[in-house]
Amino acid sequence: MIRTVSFRNKAVDIAAHLHLPDNFDENAKYPALVGIHPAGGVKEQTIGHYAARLAEHGYVVVVYDSSYQGASGGEPRLLEDPSTRVEDARCAADFLTTLPFVDVERLGVYGICAGGGYALSVAQTEHRFKAVATVSAAPMGESSRAFMGHVVPASEHVVTLEMVGKQRTAEANGAEPVYAPFVPEKFEDIDENTPDMLREGYDYYRTPRGAHPNSKGRFLLTSMDRMLAFSVFDRIPDFLTQPVLLIAGSKADTKLWSDQAYELAPGPKELFVVDGATHIAMYDVPEYVDQAITKMVQFFAVL
Repeated sequence: MIRTVSFRNKAVDIAAHLHLPDNFDENAKYPALVGIHPAGGVKEQTIGHYAARLAEHGYVVVVYDSSYQGASGGEPRLLEDPSTRVEDARCAADFLTTLPFVDVERLGVYGICAGGGYALSVAQTEHRFKAVATVSAAPMGESSRAFMGHVVPASEHVVTLEMVGKQRTAEANGAEPVYAPFVPEKFEDIDENTPDMLREGYDYYRTPRGAHPNSKGRFLLTSMDRMLAFSVFDRIPDFLTQPVLLIAGSKADTKLWSDQAYELAPGPKELFVVDGATHIAMYDVPEYVDQAITKMVQFFAVL
């Protein structure tokens, strides 16, 4: 069962879906989860697929479109602002605490791709979340500064930041915004050098497999200053004391981020590697999603 709901992050209306367990009872108390979607994604895609599966196991799950994206409000459109994304998740927790059928002492958070990075980030300072799980985690700041784990020289980032500054000046003086793709815009943009995540990202986001009209698969170029300045991993050793589950495909080119998060996490932790899966395969391929859901249900039993 899905209810269309909304909550607010400051002045922004956040469009959300509340997934409820089978045989839902308004008078019962349920553990609840916040689900955070990938960069460029929306609540109707993989994050919602996982939410529906988790609800089948007795969880109330809220998933939503981030501020400035999808059906949510906020200007400028398609801004990818990591700090706001983290606050969105905190506001989702606020929303869950207002529901009489949610046990406020049994909240967890999970995220997919960039959403996994944001889940790790918010849980560091939002200890109402008692457990955090990620699938194909990709921390937005770290992955922006080191493409697929390959460190980009700071001098190149400075060039990018100078370009962003010029674009902000142009837009402040009436120029049209400029956008950059999260995944290739056209099949012709893919060649033998395209990383698997981007190649398969095209197949998921740009074809009927996973395409949704609210999922544009691109972001405002002037997001780059915020993305490059953001970090997930710096305070994991200090603040991420809750149990952590990191799920990654054995063939995922982003698995290195789950490996690093596992090494940094000081509390109870598990790295669950799904044999044969790539980054995007964990979004919707049944044999891999089944394994992830089984492990997540076992893990969130700590709530």
